[in-house]
Amino acid sequence: MTQQEYIDAAQQIIVSLGLPRAQQNERSALSLLALLNLSPGKQWSQAENPLVGITPIMDWARAHYGKEYAPNTRETFRRQTMHQFCDAGIALYNPDKPDRSVNSPKAVYQIEPAALALIRTYGTNKWHNCLTDYLAQRETLVAKYAMEREQNRIPVEIAPGKEITLSPGEHSELIRAIIEDFASRYAPGSILVYAGDTGDKWGYFDAPLLESLGVSVDSHGKMPDVVLHFTEKNWLLLVESVTSHGPVDGKRHAELASLFSGSKAGLVYVTAFPSRAIMGKYLGEIAWETEVWVADAPSHLIHFNGIRFLGPYTEE
Repeated sequence: MTQQEYIDAAQQIIVSLGLPRAQQNERSALSLLALLNLSPGKQWSQAENPLVGITPIMDWARAHYGKEYAPNTRETFRRQTMHQFCDAGIALYNPDKPDRSVNSPKAVYQIEPAALALIRTYGTNKWHNCLTDYLAQRETLVAKYAMEREQNRIPVEIAPGKEITLSPGEHSELIRAIIEDFASRYAPGSILVYAGDTGDKWGYFDAPLLESLGVSVDSHGKMPDVVLHFTEKNWLLLVESVTSHGPVDGKRHAELASLFSGSKAGLVYVTAFPSRAIMGKYLGEIAWETEVWVADAPSHLIHFNGIRFLGPYTEE
């Protein structure tokens, strides 16, 4: 078989497995071949099941099939191919460590065992019957893996007896600490307005509540990680959860001030870190007139200058 014949065959398999038209393309075919480590010259019966990340998939396609993809297409591979493979039960996400953070650079995929067994029969007289059997069971498989993913999500209590779940990872653990620990200490009785999620961004969002406070948000990408309404003082606490990116620095402070400029509540800017060691990396970037909270020393709040301690400032 030529390289193109392998790619065409992989596309036919994707069609047979019932994936949408948007995944019936060369990019997805090469991703499937990479998941199987099926380089030219191998038989389908020799398909393997390595753990492989997005960049290694792209590198593999270049090395074995001469297909070059620009580095900025990583998100296309992830969002327009691998997400759908996982949703369809064809691939598993982080099977070696299911609680790995959604945006971890160590994230890996692996062909699902039943899909691997099926694909190894491609081109033989067993294929048709195996495909029929596989498709009859696929919804059960999809439900099974969806349930396993759900079990690894992080529960967060947003009010007594009320809980949401966030994607697994260090970032979400810090968001939980902000909502459950920081808020209870420094803004008791506050109401959660927004909590971001690395998985789907909108972990929780009470848009009507935010609108009632004078803020209408068009682009959730600019939202802070957590927004709390401290009703007793009518403050909006805008909290950034810092595990890998920067704190509320001067630029971010200006962005948030613009985004929440219509707020009827006073604005308080907070940066939260999981530990003092991580905080130390960013001390030189933190904006003045903001607060810093560290999860491993929860009873302390660090105030960066100004005339108030944990309070809003009026723009002059």
